[in-house]
Amino acid sequence: MSQKLTIVLDLDGTLVETAPDLINAHNHVMKKFGFKTMYENDIKKLVGKGASSLITRSVWGQAQKNIKKIDDDKTKKEMVKEFIDYYSKNICVESKLLNGVENFLKWSKKNNISLGVCTNKQQYLAEDLLKEIKINNYFEYVAGSNTFDYCKPDPRHLTNVIEIMQGDVKKSIMIGDSETDSETARSAGVPFILVENGYTEKTTSEIHHDYLIKDFIGIEEIIRKYFIINID
Repeated sequence: MSQKLTIVLDLDGTLVETAPDLINAHNHVMKKFGFKTMYENDIKKLVGKGASSLITRSVWGQAQKNIKKIDDDKTKKEMVKEFIDYYSKNICVESKLLNGVENFLKWSKKNNISLGVCTNKQQYLAEDLLKEIKINNYFEYVAGSNTFDYCKPDPRHLTNVIEIMQGDVKKSIMIGDSETDSETARSAGVPFILVENGYTEKTTSEIHHDYLIKDFIGIEEIIRKYFIINID
C-alpha cells in the first residue's frame, strides 16, 4: 500500500553551511558596538536558537569577562536589529549546500516525498536563503521562528509543519544538527536523523538520534529503510 512520507529539515548547519555569512554579520555587529569578534567554531555553537539568542549569548559571554556596564534591553534590541539588517542583505555570500543535499532533494521529489523546513531562523530570512541558494522549489512549506507563537524545541513547531503539509507524524522524519532539533523530534514522536558537526555546543554522543550522518551522501538508504519498515 502506498503512503505519503514527510521529511522536515532544519536549515542552518543541516541543509546549508551558513556559518561564514553568520560570522560576517555577527562580527559586523560586534565591531560596531565595541565587542570582541568571534571565530567560526564559536559561532556554530550559538546559532541553533536564532539571532537574538546568538547575539545575547555572545555578548553576555564577553560581558561576564570584561564588560561591567551595559544597557541590557536597549543594547540587545539594537544589536539584534543591526544583525538582522546586515545579514538579510548578505545572506548568501559564502553560504553553501552541504554535500549531497541537492541530489537528495531531487531524489525525494522523484519519489513523491514531501519536504518541509522547520527552522529557528525568521521565516522571511529562511525563505530568502532558500531562494538565493536555489532550492526553495523543493519545499512545500517553510516555518521559521516567528511563523507560529512557539518554535523549536516546542514540538508543535514540527507537528504543525507536518499537519499543514497534510502529512502524518507516524510517517515523518526530521533531519537536524543540534539538540534543539533532537528535543523537538523526540517530543513529537518523530524519528530523528542527526547531521554531524552541527551548530551546537553538544557532542554527537550527547544528542539523542536514531541515525547519524556526516552529510547527505547516501542518506537515501536510511530513508528507504524507514519507508519500508513503516509500510502498512
